[in-house]
Amino acid sequence: MRFPRASGVLLHPTSLPGPHGSGDLGREAYHFVDWLVAGGQKLWQVLPLAGIGPGNSPYMSNSAFAGNVLLVDLAELHEQGWLEAADLQPVPGLAAEAVDYAVVHPFRMERLHKAALRFAAAGTATQREAFAAFRAEQASWLPDFSLFMSLCERLHWADWHTWPAPLRHREPAALAAARAEHAERVHFWEFAQWCFFRQWLKLRAYANAKGVQVIGDTPIFIAYLSAEVWANQHLFELDAEGQPSVVAGVPPDFFSATGQRWGNPLYRWSEHAKDGYAWWVERIRRTFELVDIVRIDHFRGFAGYWEIPASEPTAIQGEWKPGPGAALFKAIAKALGPMPIIAEDLGVITPDVDALRKQFGLPGMRILQFAFGGDATDRFLPHNHEPDTVVYTGTHDNDTVAGWWSTASDHERHFARGYLATDGHDMPWTMIRAAMASVADTAVHPMQDVLALPTACRMNYPGQESGWWRWRFQWGEVQPWHAGRLAELCRLYGRSAAARAAARRRAPPSGSPGSCAAPARRPGPGPRPGAAAGPGRRAASPRPAARSRHRGSAPPAHWPRRPRCRPRRRTARPTAG
Repeated sequence: MRFPRASGVLLHPTSLPGPHGSGDLGREAYHFVDWLVAGGQKLWQVLPLAGIGPGNSPYMSNSAFAGNVLLVDLAELHEQGWLEAADLQPVPGLAAEAVDYAVVHPFRMERLHKAALRFAAAGTATQREAFAAFRAEQASWLPDFSLFMSLCERLHWADWHTWPAPLRHREPAALAAARAEHAERVHFWEFAQWCFFRQWLKLRAYANAKGVQVIGDTPIFIAYLSAEVWANQHLFELDAEGQPSVVAGVPPDFFSATGQRWGNPLYRWSEHAKDGYAWWVERIRRTFELVDIVRIDHFRGFAGYWEIPASEPTAIQGEWKPGPGAALFKAIAKALGPMPIIAEDLGVITPDVDALRKQFGLPGMRILQFAFGGDATDRFLPHNHEPDTVVYTGTHDNDTVAGWWSTASDHERHFARGYLATDGHDMPWTMIRAAMASVADTAVHPMQDVLALPTACRMNYPGQESGWWRWRFQWGEVQPWHAGRLAELCRLYGRSAAARAAARRRAPPSGSPGSCAAPARRPGPGPRPGAAAGPGRRAASPRPAARSRHRGSAPPAHWPRRPRCRPRRRTARPTAG
């Protein structure tokens, strides 16, 4: 599926500003959408919205369907009457610059618990009806999830294969007894999910109304300690006791001599095929209830995946096994129709992976930080991009561009300086410009690169299990020119609706000589509401348009000057013979 030419920003909601230790779905999220609009951005890539697992990563979530309740806006719960004003007061340790999960998790969970109790005691009839409707709508996964989380708490988060056999094997009587025994916590987890879904869907509707689409993320694999593995044991490669017999990862490569042992259980694809891949169809369906576009992580695993014996401590001793291939995507297309899906085709990409992606018209990914280690044939270089592609300066798994540039090899530096025609002094924005200029339909830039931040601000480091998913920005770091510069690049490279419409209007009729008329002048976006002009920059003033399109100041030196338009010399055209 081809996407309209556009650009966007990658930012996990936990990285938003806010008073309660981590970003959430409250006021600052709406302000971020407004900032995207001011910058001409049509896309917000949010990464997985699921709950966090080991290492605080949403890629190791305890559910493939549930949302991250740590994102719930506590101020909205106060507005509903479920929290007191005192509950919103920050506590020591809720830092603004990074998420300290050791403080954030108990702080937010305690307040969610208070809200659930107050709702149970004093919720209005309208609120109770809305909650009941939510439970009915999510009945395919919510009961298993809420019971699973309650049991995990009761059994101290031990792997579920160590639970008492009746619960491990999901005997109906044992499940019914557990649901009755833990009714209050089951209600809590259902309530917390309702709060997340209510708030997220409202935020997404706001973004859509502003012309911003949300790109979500579906990891190919899910965590062993998850409701879905426990509830669907026959769909995973588990032994008789419920333990994984083989696990997921990737083989050794240039970046890791031992490969990456992720540890996720692998799918028993033969069982999925028996019911037409119903579990996967439901997973994709539910994901599209939350987002507009889905990025599928580790797409190559559908063509072939690296199988590692569970007893192995590294990924060295593994072997490639065939994935479901086209059968899975045919089943999804049959059930849901054509879907806007991005295929994360990074890593070891073989011809069968490319063939599978192209068979279903799924755009792949190109990362500019990977482009300069080889020569002119490198597929990550902009001149080798294809329109049906999403280009990134970097992803959540990469260093920031500033950090990458500070440690780049001599070859990479020499190649990049020549290719990008730069001295390297402003590499984050040089790379953003290169992404914008690419023929790729979609360009996405991490917020860290927009702000030109160093390595300390990267989001994740693959293979390192702790210390990541903590970065946050503050609005004081964002200057009015950030949005203005993004908007200008969108205009220059045809990634705004206005630019595309103007191009269509300026296009000469078929067979007529081209023209060189100057495009209509349009004002750039102003500063975000309530923001002062940035240091060293003048506030916008009502100067006559004829003075300068930059409002009385010279354009920055790193911006290109628009060449003067000269009339074309008309020459006789050869006629067809």
